[in-house]
Amino acid sequence: MTETLVFASAVDPVEPWRKALESLLPDVRVRTPEEVGPEDDVRYALVWKPPAGFFARHPGLRLVTILGAGADALVGRDDLPDVPVTRLSDPEMARMMTQYVLFAVLRYARDIPAFEAAQRAGRWHYVHPREARAIRVGVLGLGQLGSAAATELARQGFTVAGWSRTPKALPGIACHAGPDALIPFLAQTEILVVMLPLTAQTRRLIGAAELAALPRGARLVNVSRGAVIDEAALVAALRSGHLGAATLDVFETEPLPRGHPLWTMETVLVTPHLASVALPESAARQIAGNIRRVRAGEAPEHRVDLTKGY
Repeated sequence: MTETLVFASAVDPVEPWRKALESLLPDVRVRTPEEVGPEDDVRYALVWKPPAGFFARHPGLRLVTILGAGADALVGRDDLPDVPVTRLSDPEMARMMTQYVLFAVLRYARDIPAFEAAQRAGRWHYVHPREARAIRVGVLGLGQLGSAAATELARQGFTVAGWSRTPKALPGIACHAGPDALIPFLAQTEILVVMLPLTAQTRRLIGAAELAALPRGARLVNVSRGAVIDEAALVAALRSGHLGAATLDVFETEPLPRGHPLWTMETVLVTPHLASVALPESAARQIAGNIRRVRAGEAPEHRVDLTKGY
């Protein structure tokens, strides 16, 4: 019997996912919401921020997969059926995220923004490089992606510390945990990489007081969710010069609104939420595997707890 997977995303093209999934599951048809007809037996959903009421239209769902590593977009919805919800946990996504974080940290560690500004001014400007071990990088959030990024930064020779809500242990990383450890962790961080999931506990966790705890001139990289940081406090810290620069891939409102002050700040690099994206060629294998598990009456892998938000 042929089953249907409904694919709903305003930012991801359906055709690569259709090709990858249908090649792995010949008895599954991938359809967009507009393509689903009364003859379709919709059992699975692959989604990124589907519209309100989306799930109520598909009462036969047995599995929901989020097109990403974060579950915050589905928290609090009243149309979700009582079925497993899973996130993508693809090695290629972790590799892509680590590459972006490494790029952003190296850009600051090697003073590339200063050379970019000097070039625009037609000025020969020399800054003597520092040893990597002299640069203190802090990774805020030590989940799967945060741990991978922290480990690679340490491998590159940086002095790396990490903070998480619960205790973690990673070789070569000075790990800190719990609310009382946050401010001391920030106070020792020259380059802060934010990699926390967005939950009720982490929403605007980094506000004015936390930004003020960073050493003056510190740099910030946010690749998690925009709402983990109080955006107004972030703008104020950048304007005052206390925060030296920021690389931002995520924002409270996306796309970043026209006229937002972050667009025109010379110390800010804006990228459009692309630090890590799901690649059909690799991630489809995980989705197909979970569909097979659900069919066999087994629990799918990488299930999320929407009461926690991850």
